[in-house]
Amino acid sequence: MSTISRASDRISRYGVLLLALTLVGGLYTAFYAPKSSATEQQPASSQSMAVKEGRDLFLTGCSTCHGLNLQGGAGGPTLIGVGASAVVFQVESGRMPLNAGEVQAPRKQPKYSVAEVDQLAAYIQSRGGGPTLPPGSLTDGDLAMGGELFRTNCASCHNAGGAGGALTYGKYAPKLQPASPRVIYAAMQHGPESMPRFGDNQLSVAEKKSITRYVSYLTKAGQPGGNDLGRFGPVPEGLVVWLVGIGSLVVLTLWIGNRA
Repeated sequence: MSTISRASDRISRYGVLLLALTLVGGLYTAFYAPKSSATEQQPASSQSMAVKEGRDLFLTGCSTCHGLNLQGGAGGPTLIGVGASAVVFQVESGRMPLNAGEVQAPRKQPKYSVAEVDQLAAYIQSRGGGPTLPPGSLTDGDLAMGGELFRTNCASCHNAGGAGGALTYGKYAPKLQPASPRVIYAAMQHGPESMPRFGDNQLSVAEKKSITRYVSYLTKAGQPGGNDLGRFGPVPEGLVVWLVGIGSLVVLTLWIGNRA
């Protein structure tokens, strides 16, 4: 009788333990597992949808020049491996689609919205990878450091005031206004035309964000000294001084002499 009682007690304890484990597992599944799987599946689903919609946009507006499979053709280079940043720069700035063959694609009114640009970028990124914009704000860098880096790495072509300038073989460094922070950052990653590509080893993410912030500030800053004369620097300012300032003094001198 005692043996049967001990066996019954042992079975009861095992049953309570099994019931407790089942209850804990059920509570974990009910409150944690569905949330975790949903947050993991939702980004993948939305990303795949963006890639699909980007492919549709590409086939409609880009495949004539760049090929049905991004392999390139007579009218445009291959886009395999150029990355999402190349799309952001070229399409969000309106440079692409290109109206006609030119030495350098000019900035114009964008054809696609920012959402459509991101869809195109997602599709291009899915075909070979490449540089892509970092998450978060692109203008939270250090303004002073951005100014120093801009004058060191960018001002020789784009002018210290961001007014742009001429290059060789009919190309030019464009005026930086009204480039958006996304376009500014993407240009450093993409390296369009004669511009060098700045990888994270040349300029870190923080440094590129600092330059982006400085350029955004530079193109929107006021002119406490009056007319900026196109931000072309001391040459036009010197011409104004000689033609207007010295000229006015000569006229004033002649007028005083005639009166005397």
